[in-house]
Parts: sequence; structure tokens; C-alpha cells
Amino acid sequence: MHEWTVAGALVEQDGSLLLVQNRRRDGSLDWTTPGGVIEPGEPVIEGLAREVLEESGIRVLRWAPSPCYEIDVIAPGLGWHLRVEVWQALDFEGDLAITDPDGIVEAVRFVPAAEVHGLIEGNHPWVAEPMAEYLADRWEHPESRAFGFHVEGERLRDITVTRL
Repeated sequence: MHEWTVAGALVEQDGSLLLVQNRRRDGSLDWTTPGGVIEPGEPVIEGLAREVLEESGIRVLRWAPSPCYEIDVIAPGLGWHLRVEVWQALDFEGDLAITDPDGIVEAVRFVPAAEVHGLIEGNHPWVAEPMAEYLADRWEHPESRAFGFHVEGERLRDITVTRL
């Protein structure tokens, strides 16, 4: 079973949330918060800061003291287990620019909160549902939320996802 950790950033400005548009291996496009895979041995917050800078040009100067929410996704048929930490940026600087060394990010912009749902609709439930709930409720720290998902199926296009 392949296991990895991913981190995402909630970077907000004037009622808008920073989103990046990613091109996936199958050629499809989707919108997510900036972030990515945390390298083994790399502190999560350091890896997240690196990913945000590469994907958006934004340098986070201060993070919330704990993750805003965490996600645990297990997909035994696909052979993987994913752990996600989503952190809120409290202070940041910089201008929007893409310097993504992986070449995945196609666009970056601050999206008004009312428009985010339309852009994340169709993403995997473990991406869209926690983000939508955060935007609807804006819960406060340190009371982070935990989300669990179980994925059944052996091909990503044929999966069934159950929220735990």
C-alpha cells in the first residue's frame, strides 16, 4: 500500500480564496487550493510553504497554529492511502505567478468565495466536500475538523467513494 502526505493552503484575500488550476495525467483540468505532496522527512508546513510559492508566487509569512482540517482517504483497490493537512495562511506577500517545476499548474487566481463551489464541483469528494464545508462554516481554530473517505474500486474512473 502506497502512503503519502499532501498539504493544502487556505489563502484568503478580500473574501476570495486562492485556487490553482491543475492539469492531471489524463489531461483533465481541476481547481484546488495550492499545495502538494510533502517529501519524506520534510516538515509539513515547510513543504506546504514551498508548494504555495511554486504554484502561486505567494510567500506565506505566518500560518495558523494547527491545520484547519485533515483528510484521510484509503483506497485499498487502488493500493494507496492518502493523508491531507489543510492549513490557513494568516499573513502573506507576493504577486501571483506560476513557477511550478512539475508543470501541472495552468492558472492561479483569487476566486470570490461565492464562485469557488462552481469551480470545485466535479473534483473528488475528498477535495470538494471539506473545502465547501469550510467555506460555508468558517470554523475557528484550534478546533480542526477531520474528514474520512473510503474508496472502492480498482480503476480511478470507476470508483465509489464513501464518506466515513
